[in-house]
Amino acid sequence: MTVQIKTAEEIKKMRIAGKLAAEVLEMIAPYVQPGITTDALNLRCHDFIVNEQQAIPAPLNYHGFPKSICTSVNHVVCHGIPNNKPLKEGDIVNIDITVIKEDYHGDTSQMFFVGEVSEKAKRIVRISKECLLKGIELVKPGAHLGDIGFAIQHHAEINKCTIVREYCGHGIGRGFHEQPQVLHYGKRGAGMPLESGMTFTIEPMVNVGKRHVKLLDDGWTVITKDRSLTAQWEHTILVTDNGFEVLTQRSDENF
Repeated sequence: MTVQIKTAEEIKKMRIAGKLAAEVLEMIAPYVQPGITTDALNLRCHDFIVNEQQAIPAPLNYHGFPKSICTSVNHVVCHGIPNNKPLKEGDIVNIDITVIKEDYHGDTSQMFFVGEVSEKAKRIVRISKECLLKGIELVKPGAHLGDIGFAIQHHAEINKCTIVREYCGHGIGRGFHEQPQVLHYGKRGAGMPLESGMTFTIEPMVNVGKRHVKLLDDGWTVITKDRSLTAQWEHTILVTDNGFEVLTQRSDENF
């Protein structure tokens, strides 16, 4: 497994791509309202990335993916394809953005409430975010990937939720998906030790029900097998000399 340690120049470019990805989520947030379609959200994001940011939406045509963003609603775990079905009051939706700028990728996702949502929906969104934060706070040189996975899995399970195991975080840089794979479950002290200059995503998918998932016939959309609610948050992380830097931090966040 070859993991690319980023140079200072590459890290500079990763910071720019990460900031742009975060800005797309900030831009689209006010538009996530009952009645809007995920296709309309996709078009707004595409236009903003291409015309305002002079960047490239990485998902578009990636292995045949037909849209510029992923929109995963309610029981859709990940890789939901934007469509013309309007969002309705009470839905929760993950919007996953990956931007390419000067050949480098920034990858991030966020959960949104559509109008007023149930307590159960609020809870899974909160727990999934807490899982992400507990993973991030362990990132530093010498820590192991298993430490991150263990912390995420433990927090989900003590809250009677489950972690999707078929999909994981990943190294990122010039490539959309690089080594290492960042599992959201594991054992303390297991897996690869982290080094300064590594860049990767942490993006736990947390289910209210069982952890099992199903891939739909479109070849992309992943749903919970029991159709229970699911939620995911994602950031791109840099391992620094003494800890971490969140490259996709939004203005409402403080790490």
